[in-house]
This record gives sequence, structure tokens and C-alpha cells, in this order.
Amino acid sequence: MTRLWSPVALLFVLLAVTLPLAADGARSNYNKGVDAEKAYRQRPKDLRYRVAYEHTKFLAAAAHVHRGQLLREGGKLDEALVEFQKATTIDPSSFIAQQELRRTQDMINKATNPTQSVAPMPDGLRKRLAEAQGPVELSAISNVPITLKLTEDTKVIYETVGKLAGINVLFDPDYTSRKIRIELNGVTLEEALGIIALESKTFWRPVTPNTIFVATDNPAKRKELDQSVIKTFYLSNLSQATELQDVVNAVRTLLEVQRIQQLQSQNAIIVRGTPDQIALAQKLVDDLDKAKPEVVIDVVVMQVSRDKTRTLGITPPTSTSISLNNNINTPTNGTGTGTGTGTGTGTGGSSGSNGSINLNRIGDLNATDFNISIPGITASAIMGDSNTKIIQNPQIRALDGQKATLKIGDRVPVATGSFQPGIGGVGINPLVNTQFQYLDVGVNVDITPRIHAGREVSLKVSLDISSVTGQSNIGGISQPIIGQRKIEHEIRLKEGEVNLLGGMMEEDQTQSMSGYPLLSQIPFLKYFFGQDTRDHRENELVFALIPHIVRGPDVTDQNQRLIDVGTANALQLRHVAKQETVPAATPAAPAGAAPQGPAAPTVPAHPATPAGASFLFDPGTISAAKGSTFTVNILMSGAQNVYSVPLQLNYDPSKLQLMNVSNGGFLSQDGQTVALVHREDETTGTLQITATRPPNSGGVSGQGSVVTLTFMAKASGQSPLTITRGGARDPAMQAITVNGAQAVVTIQ
Repeated sequence: MTRLWSPVALLFVLLAVTLPLAADGARSNYNKGVDAEKAYRQRPKDLRYRVAYEHTKFLAAAAHVHRGQLLREGGKLDEALVEFQKATTIDPSSFIAQQELRRTQDMINKATNPTQSVAPMPDGLRKRLAEAQGPVELSAISNVPITLKLTEDTKVIYETVGKLAGINVLFDPDYTSRKIRIELNGVTLEEALGIIALESKTFWRPVTPNTIFVATDNPAKRKELDQSVIKTFYLSNLSQATELQDVVNAVRTLLEVQRIQQLQSQNAIIVRGTPDQIALAQKLVDDLDKAKPEVVIDVVVMQVSRDKTRTLGITPPTSTSISLNNNINTPTNGTGTGTGTGTGTGTGGSSGSNGSINLNRIGDLNATDFNISIPGITASAIMGDSNTKIIQNPQIRALDGQKATLKIGDRVPVATGSFQPGIGGVGINPLVNTQFQYLDVGVNVDITPRIHAGREVSLKVSLDISSVTGQSNIGGISQPIIGQRKIEHEIRLKEGEVNLLGGMMEEDQTQSMSGYPLLSQIPFLKYFFGQDTRDHRENELVFALIPHIVRGPDVTDQNQRLIDVGTANALQLRHVAKQETVPAATPAAPAGAAPQGPAAPTVPAHPATPAGASFLFDPGTISAAKGSTFTVNILMSGAQNVYSVPLQLNYDPSKLQLMNVSNGGFLSQDGQTVALVHREDETTGTLQITATRPPNSGGVSGQGSVVTLTFMAKASGQSPLTITRGGARDPAMQAITVNGAQAVVTIQ
């Protein structure tokens, strides 16, 4: 048992010791961070504190942004929103944090309320322009799906559809009618008019909200009758003059807009065209007027040099010199006399005072007349080892597609040529002028980034590390010798990925031996008769690039949406139907017969079942703040065997604005799908709603919410909500009497 417990006890002891140490280390680092921030607050003008503070703030915000992106990709929108909020709090200048915050908030809003629309920006036009009418939009009185089969004259078909939808139809005086066959099954009004126009080769445009004008489809008529509207677009994200021209060219080419004018001073374009052309021009401007992505690139230059030198051995003498003494006193065969004063005469020759002798005295020389000079012996034992480390870490921020340049170093003059002016003459030297250019020597970085989707960055890189390594005399002018290490290539990296560009290594080895021949080649003894010198040099250079995206591409689903823009000859938009199609088809009208409109949602005089059913508002009294939204349920109580519920609701349009109509659940209590159709007249505040169960699904009984309405409070005051007409129908489409109801909305 002692052997089993010993490792466990040791583990607990280690944990007891290391955990407090780790906690103390974390606390120490935290205190250091607090002290660093205090130092910056106390001395904000000190560059050391400011640079460290800004760098730490940037890295902290980038870490929260990266964590938020991972959470959002995992579907955790609320947690991702918190991370982006932290990033914007730490670094309010971080564009990528603000972008991701808005994008995540939009995703949350879309998930919670898919029908939510963006409120229009307030318009500051003058009064006359404020009272000007915008493009006319068709608003049919009845939105019940149209089912029609006819083989008839086109005028009759247009008029038939007009009566079914409750609109007026006018024809161009030059219009020529012809007989066609048309078959419509459960289509909306605009879909029906589009099909008829396609079959009859005509076109129509709204004159009033309930009136259309029909003419033959040809370019002349379209130019004469099409609506013309004008709009000024202000572009706020342009960085170059050519970008405005690119937008103008795109609008003119794709939309065939002839009346377009650009204003370079305001970064604006003015467009005149049809409402559909202007709407598409708005889409193009929204798609193209985007802030360019930006990236911060950390450039790390690391250079390591190492020199090792060794000199070992003895330098022996390699030469001797022999010379005659200066006053040679060797006697000759002749006689002579001399005095103590150094004067005398004789017949023999004598040596000179400078160590030279006459030829006739060579035979009288002896060993004392010569001097022999032998150089000294030098013993060397020297070793040198030096390391040099150079680290540079500049940071570059660049726009997408724009080249950024960083130069750290000196500008060195280099002679490029010389010339002499045409002056001079006899005895006059001409003047020579030398031309110089300056070279950037040091760290030179050129980077052109391109930011892609998926947080990837392409970098076109040119890195040049150079230095003056020596001087060379060329033509009498001292020229610098510049050593250079350069890399040019293009790479693609993930955000935050480290890429090593260099790894260039130079290695020089030099070995030399000097001494007596043969003796200096004998092992071990060579160090007594010679000198061995060895030199080893290493130089390694490494480049590292680390990209950080600070503003990403802002491409939304709306930018990528596919839109039907009509044909090549006629540009027009197709509007999405606001109402769902009722599953039950109405009987087709016979050919040539007068059309009959849809059944109005009124209460019949003779109900099929006993009275007692009634509508209710929940809540009956509503209080809302100006600018806020609220919901109200329309309930049905006491109804039996209900299959369909048509009703009409009135409200004050100056106080309320309808935002959404959704199924309440009463008709779908058994899991069946309910077809919900509604039409709103915003000018009168009239809302018509029809909720219908699927065919052959039977009716439901009891009490519950038929529909749920969402309103926005526009202005202070009171507005009643009144069901002016309403009722119900059973599966046999027999009417059921339902009492009306009223609610009051108070807006503060």
C-alpha cells in the first residue's frame, strides 16, 4: 500500500505547489498590464508607453473578433455578439469589429423577425419636392388570386382581369386588338397582367394606384409612355477618381441608362430613367459602393551572423640580411701613418664610411666586417567568436489592391555618369560634372494585398534588405558596394498565419597555412615551423509575414441576390406577391361571359349555423410609445365548424402603420397549413384578411387566435381598431355570422 500511495501523494504535493505559483504568475501578469496602462495614462506623450498600449489594445480586440467569428460559425449568435461588443469596447477604431457586430446583429434580427424591414431615412428635401409624388404603384382593390380561361379579344381579356381585381383599364388610341387564348390559374394581378402582355405583345404601366394604361409594345411607345424619375446617388467609399467612373460605366452599360451625369467634386451621380432602372441603379450603387477591405501586415526581418576565427602556430624567420660595417679598419699591404686625430696618409686604399670598400681590398675582409640580421620568431594562439543578431519588426497597413511601401534605412548617392561642358582652351582644363542618383539602402518592403472570402489574404511581396559593404574606386570616384538580399513572389495566407519567406544562409570557410616547406606539413610539428589560420563565417536571413484583417469584405445576401430584370428589349422588375395563394381555385369564367368578382368578406343575412360567434381583440386596450411596435391578436369565440375567416379591419393610418400579418393558430390547431391572404390600403387604413384551411380538411371549433397583427406607432394620439365587416364559412362555403369587435390604441 505504501508503494501505491507514494505516487499519488507526490502528485498532490506537486499540484499544491504549482497551482499557487501559476495563480501568482497570472496575478503578476495582470498587475503588470494594469501598471502599463497606468503608465500610459500618466505619460500619454511617451512613445514607448503609447506604442505598447496601442499594440496591446489592437491584439486584444483582434482576439475577441476572432473568437466571435468562430462562435458565429458555430451558430452561437448571442455569444458571438458579446465578443464583438467587447472588441469594439476595447478598440473603438476597429472597423472589422464594428462590421462583424452589425452583421451579427442583422442575423439575430432576421432570425427573430424575418419580416422586419429597415425604416427609411428621413428626407431633407424642400417643401415642393416633399410634396412631389413618387413613382406610381399599382394597388388593386381585390387581391384574391385570379383564375381565368378565355379565348377572346385582348381588350376584353384586359377588362375582365381589371374587373376581377377592381382596377380601371385604359387603352392607347393607336392600340390594335387581336384575339388570343389565355389560361390563368391562381395568379396575382401583376402576374396576370404580365402573362397577358407577353401573349399579346403589349405593355402596361400604372397611371393611378387603381388604373393602368395599355399600349402596343415597341421602342417608340415605351419611350413615349414609360415613367421617368430622377435620383441622385452619393457614394461615400470611393478612394480614387477612376472608381466613380467605373460605377457610372456599370450603370450605363448594364441598365442602358442614357441620362446619367457624374459629379466628381461630390462623389455623386445623377440618374434619370424609369422607376425600374432607378431601382436597379440603387442596387448597383449599394453593391459597388463598399469600403475597401484593409489588412495590417507584420513584417519580421531576422538576421543572425556568426564569425569564428582561429590562429595557431609559430611564425619562423623566412629571410636574413647581410651588410658591411661602416668604418672597416682592416689594414692593407701598403704603409701609412696616422695620428690620434684621425688624419693620415698612405698608399693603400681604405674603406668608406658608408660600409663600402674598394675592389682591391675584398681579399682583406674577415668575419668582423659583416653584420647579419635575422627576424624574430612569433608564436600565435588566438581564437575569436562573435555573434550578431538583427531583428526588425515593422508593421504595414494597406488597402485591398493598393501597394504599400515601407523604407527603413539610408539613401546612398551613386554616380551614374559624367559630362564636360563645352568650355576651355589652351592651358585651361575643362570642367567635368558628375551625375548622381540615390539608392534606398536598408529594409525596403513593397506589399500589394488582396483580401478574399474565408479570411484569406493574397500578398504580392517584394522584400529587399541591402547595406553598404565597401567602397570601390571607379574612374577616380569612390563608389559604394551594396550587398543585397531580395525576394519577390506572391503568396496566399490565412489571417494570422505566419509565413517564412527567407531562410537564406551563407557560410564561408577559409583555411591558410604559412611556414617552412615540408616542415610545416608534418603533423603536430607543423605548429613549430608554421602558422595555421582558420576563418568560419555564417550569415542567416529570415523574413516572416503575418497578415491581420482589420476590415473584411462587406458582401451581404442582398448583394448576391438574383433578380429578374425582364428581357433584353424591355428592362422591368417583377414584384414579389404580398399575399399567399389560396389553395381552392375559383370556377373558370366561360368564354365571352362577363366576369364576376370575388366574394366580398361580408356577413350574410342568413347564417347557416346559430348566431353566437364573435371576434375579440387581445388585448382590448393597447398603450404604445411613439416609434415602437406592438402586436394584437384577433380572436374568434363560440364558432363551430369554421373553414375560412374573411374580415375587414379599419385603423387610423396617420397614427399606425401595419408591419406584419401572421397566422394565429386557431385554424391550424390540428396541424393543417393555413393560406393567409391580406390586402392593405395605406391611404384609408383599410385591411382585408382572408384565412382559409386546405381543401377537404374540414372545419374547426372552439376559441383561439385567427391572426396576429403587428403595428408600428407613428404619431401620438388614439386610433381605434374596428372590424367593420367579418364572418366565417364552413367547409361547404356556407356563411357563419360572427359579431364584430373594437379595440383602442393609445400612443404616447
